[in-house]
Amino acid sequence: MAIHSERSVPNILTDLLMQFTVLMRKESELARTEISEKFGRLGVGLTLVVIGAVLLMPALVILLEAAVAGLQKTGLSPYWSALAIGGAVFIIGLILLLVGVGSLKPKQLVPNRTIHQLQEDASAAKRQMGTGHDYQRAA
Repeated sequence: MAIHSERSVPNILTDLLMQFTVLMRKESELARTEISEKFGRLGVGLTLVVIGAVLLMPALVILLEAAVAGLQKTGLSPYWSALAIGGAVFIIGLILLLVGVGSLKPKQLVPNRTIHQLQEDASAAKRQMGTGHDYQRAA
């Protein structure tokens, strides 16, 4: 039993092409937006790495000065102060560096939403192509 359609094949193909064009435009817009967000995260990660590295340098200098001063004299107060400040700056710099490096992992930069949306679109297209046909594949 044939289903009668009021639309001609050229009209259907034109609509299909227009819908496909709109879909590709939207998907590329989504990809650009998501990649822009990922590059924003990359910028934040790089900034944290730089700040962490900058803080680690003087912290290391302070810690080395404290160690040298500690070996020169047996007095406690000035050296422990320098050691405590240097240690605190070192820990803060290390934390910032580790957080920044963690945000630079390739897994963090993959446009997951775009990939998921493209998979959804492909699945919807397969469902659209399969509707209205009553045929079975040969085993």
